[in-house]
Amino acid sequence: MKQFRYLDIITVFFVSVLLISNIASTKILELGSFTFDGGTILFPLSYIFGDILTEVYGYGRSRRVIWLGFFSAFLMSTVLMIVGALPPAADWPHQSAYETILGLTPRIVIASLVAYFLGEFVNSYAMARLKIVSKGKFLWVRTIGSTIAGEFVDTVIFVVIAFWGVFSTDLLITIIISNYIFKTMVEILFTPLTYLIVGFLKNAEREDYYDYNTSFNPFRMDVGV
Repeated sequence: MKQFRYLDIITVFFVSVLLISNIASTKILELGSFTFDGGTILFPLSYIFGDILTEVYGYGRSRRVIWLGFFSAFLMSTVLMIVGALPPAADWPHQSAYETILGLTPRIVIASLVAYFLGEFVNSYAMARLKIVSKGKFLWVRTIGSTIAGEFVDTVIFVVIAFWGVFSTDLLITIIISNYIFKTMVEILFTPLTYLIVGFLKNAEREDYYDYNTSFNPFRMDVGV
């Protein structure tokens, strides 16, 4: 199997962004006219890294990284819930604070994992397919187009599963719209940087993968390329 110099670095950043975003999403905040969960500030970067992975290394390798992120998020969430459920030390007064910030409920965990899984695979699939259709041209169309599809799936699924019945319908719609617009804007603003990173990686790795014969089954655990 071909060895790459930077694939592991991109993978680490991808997983780090995912885990940090999951914790930050426990806070709902307002920024100007936008209302969204705190993870939205960082989470769009995972889609940018996902675009870079698929564009340079192909859908098969991106699929492995997505699964790695999924299992990492599941492990983190499970550990946080177990620790929160264990009895605190008699002289430790911060149990309620822990439960408020890190005491993730199963509902939030399920929402996060399902939304992440479906959103990332929609993004990666769209990115790979659009590359074939466009014959490798118009990278900005692929990155923005795949993000529009992936972020829509991710945002709607997460907000509905996590907050349906908790917040009013009006607030849910506001959160969905604000999240979606903000995430898409981040992708657009980062397009020049995406071009620079993709160009650097293609030259450094001597790789520019086209998924002509790739199986797009998301449940394959091998590279499949």
